[in-house]
Amino acid sequence: MTLDTNKVIAWIEESARVINQNRDYLTSLDAAIGDADHGANMDRGFKAVVAKLKAAPPQDIGAALKTVGMTLISTVGGAGGPLYGTFFLQAGTALGGKTELTLDDLAAALEAAVNGVKARGKAVPGDKTMIDALEPAVKAIQEAREAKQSIAEALKRTVEAARKGMEATIPLVARKGRASYLGERSAGHQDPGATSSVLLLQAAADTWTDHE
Repeated sequence: MTLDTNKVIAWIEESARVINQNRDYLTSLDAAIGDADHGANMDRGFKAVVAKLKAAPPQDIGAALKTVGMTLISTVGGAGGPLYGTFFLQAGTALGGKTELTLDDLAAALEAAVNGVKARGKAVPGDKTMIDALEPAVKAIQEAREAKQSIAEALKRTVEAARKGMEATIPLVARKGRASYLGERSAGHQDPGATSSVLLLQAAADTWTDHE
């Protein structure tokens, strides 16, 4: 099975729906250790993304993801805009000109996206950031590719790894971002960025598994 441009756009639209559905939840997580705006910011950004993609449908997957990235950078406040913007820009660059994706393409794009976020945010696993969910996701999709699993199986494995990474942020003391100002008080709370990362990966699994 391969994924075409329409299926990638369907994932973005599902992501927007899921972010909207979880807007208050993300904001409540952020209220504990941040600025209490992650849900609202992400919701605003993805609504703008969907409008942009409808107004000017992209010709290929790379262009679609670059549009997502540029729109998030310009509409999402806080750290989320630059970090998620970088995520989608780097994925779009890795997939430039492609109109169909294989599991190899997905693994390469996710790796490029996560490397971009790490370079932008200077975060490593254990810092209590979205990297705690995304780094295990990269490892999982690469293992799935090596095992020659289907896209559906690979996505399930990737989401499970990301979810474990997200849950592992709860006891951590934040070392990056606004949460790091709280020091020891940041422990005991799940990281909102790791949570929104899992939501996006889950949206991909839900959208693309249906097509297999």
